[in-house]
Amino acid sequence: MRADRLLSLLLCLQSRGRMTARQLADELEVSVRTVYRDLEALAAAGVPVVANGGPGGGCRLMDGWRSPLLGISAEEATALLAVSAGGPLARLGLGDALSQARLKLVASLPPAGRAATQAAAARFHIDTQAWFRPPELVPYLAELVDAVRGDRRLRLTHRRADGRTTKKTVDPLGLVAKAGVWYLVARSRDGIRAHRAARITGVERLSDGFARPGDFDLAQFWSRWTTEFEASLDQLPVTVRLTTEALAALPAVLGDTTSAAHATPDPEDGWHRLTLHFDSPLAARRRLLGFGPEVEVLEPADVRADLAQTARRIADRYGH
Repeated sequence: MRADRLLSLLLCLQSRGRMTARQLADELEVSVRTVYRDLEALAAAGVPVVANGGPGGGCRLMDGWRSPLLGISAEEATALLAVSAGGPLARLGLGDALSQARLKLVASLPPAGRAATQAAAARFHIDTQAWFRPPELVPYLAELVDAVRGDRRLRLTHRRADGRTTKKTVDPLGLVAKAGVWYLVARSRDGIRAHRAARITGVERLSDGFARPGDFDLAQFWSRWTTEFEASLDQLPVTVRLTTEALAALPAVLGDTTSAAHATPDPEDGWHRLTLHFDSPLAARRRLLGFGPEVEVLEPADVRADLAQTARRIADRYGH
């Protein structure tokens, strides 16, 4: 892969200016001797490389020379640099490619605006990981990536949410990372579905490939699927009254950033009324208990009775 290394060496010099041979060797993970050989190769190819020894010396490109890379504006470079800070791409094995792309972006800018663009991009950071939760372990992520990129059919063993295990043959169409959770979007005899990748417990790569649907768009599918998925959940309305402090804590406890806006005043000062939605009575109990006495369920009656019984059991537990 010497051609890639020579390009990386050229981009380092173009984007960073003067660098010592040792700095270049550390950056490219090669020996100093290899750096000098690569510099000679660049010079032989017509790249005006200047190397000076001694204190204050180093390697640089001749002043005013730039490689014929595609031009890009400072605003475009700032936007791309700001949104390309690793994250899910690193887990896909594209971290090195991302580093090279960032280097090319910086190198394509005029020297006068290079530092300002890098400084502007450094003021923005996108963190795709959810709060209080480490990234899910996906044992077969590398195999899924290979199959998606190569259009290779797979035989999956998948653990369902209820604990049952199923096997199916799928055509992997894409991977989506949402708040630290990976999903495999795949086509099978059941149609195109999204599968939580962490629940895939076995992957067998089959010998045959597949033809991707010509009209399939991953982003459009994901937008439609998430809308339908969210609509299928939270079908149980639960009316509660809660304190001002509990209302403010809704985003942290429930991950709910919109319901608080629909709260109405309760007759008791400092309290509010609100209707929340849950998947089931069990989900309502488990999530509302996190508020302690700052939330009271008004209806439905079975959820109110369930929380009351659970509260008594907790009190009995701690009363012994």
